[in-house]
Amino acid sequence: MTYTPIIRDAVEIESKVIEALKTVYDPEIPVNIYDLGLIYGVEIDPLCGHAEIKMTLTAPGCPVANSIPEWVENAVRYNTGLESVNVILVWDPPWTMECMSMRAKLELNIL
Repeated sequence: MTYTPIIRDAVEIESKVIEALKTVYDPEIPVNIYDLGLIYGVEIDPLCGHAEIKMTLTAPGCPVANSIPEWVENAVRYNTGLESVNVILVWDPPWTMECMSMRAKLELNIL
């Protein structure tokens, strides 16, 4: 028995999850949440069709703090075909501008 197909599926699913995360934007910042560095971790269980996503927000008082996790869950489920997605909002470590990708910094003229 070989486990290589499962690994390929996990890698493919993770790639789809990342692409799905890039479709979600903070309404106040014109950069997707993945490039903003708001995603702290993605764990995929391809056998169960489940993803667990740890993310933060730019500030605890974010006006859409209750909505963004749902947007993330919906985007990932819709774009990947996963049966379940659990989004965990974390505050440690706190988000800083250093979390942003180079692409995000260029888009926001921070460099």
